[in-house]
Amino acid sequence: MIGIYFSGTGNTKYCINKFLEYYNDNKENEIYSIEDDKCIERIRENKDIIFAYPIYYSDIPIIVKNFLNNNKDVFKNKNIFIIVTMGLFSGDGTGCSSRLLKKYGANVIGGIHLKMPDCIGDVKLLKKSIEENKRVIKKADLKIKKTVTNIKNGIYSKEGLHLFNHIAGLFGQRLWFYNKTLELKNKLKIDYSKCISCGKCSINCPTKNLEIIDNKPIPQGNCTACYRCINNCPKCAITLIGDEVYEQSKIEKYID
Repeated sequence: MIGIYFSGTGNTKYCINKFLEYYNDNKENEIYSIEDDKCIERIRENKDIIFAYPIYYSDIPIIVKNFLNNNKDVFKNKNIFIIVTMGLFSGDGTGCSSRLLKKYGANVIGGIHLKMPDCIGDVKLLKKSIEENKRVIKKADLKIKKTVTNIKNGIYSKEGLHLFNHIAGLFGQRLWFYNKTLELKNKLKIDYSKCISCGKCSINCPTKNLEIIDNKPIPQGNCTACYRCINNCPKCAITLIGDEVYEQSKIEKYID
């Protein structure tokens, strides 16, 4: 079994690693980011796959949706278990990709939703203390371990995969924020009075949205709202939803 994931600030990578650690009894994990050149080849070569990603506004990130649509042929007849990470609520976070994967011939065997520390650095709403976030992660660890134990006993969690989950995700958020992630493609803001032209944002961007022009990062209208650039900018010069960075969120801050 291999892991395939997309992770903005490390939450999802942490969770899929934990899942496979428990599943493989702490043996070496084989996981690949969808940004990795080897990813598609390894999907072709493996029957059983753990697929993990964060959820934004009860929907999957644009980069994940594009990955599924652009590589639909590789998922036929694969057994896929879905892991979704979220700050608060998703309803049918796993269902969002499950419907696409099934359309492309995959066998979705189950899924779980995991609450993790909020990564949206320019909005105060979901902010927690470091200690609170550590507790959030410990709860996620316990849930992952229980899920893996159940899977080894032939019991697969189906979180987010039922009709009522679809309705909850649709009416709980997606209808109110329909195409919100698409709208955010062009919303990235850079305060050039703070920017020191270090290039970290461009290097970290998974969609190559930030192009360095005349020694300054210039958004190209292809943001996937992963917050990777915002949470790695040394001068907090980048924002997306809000206008000020309140906290830079990285999974390393919460791991003992």
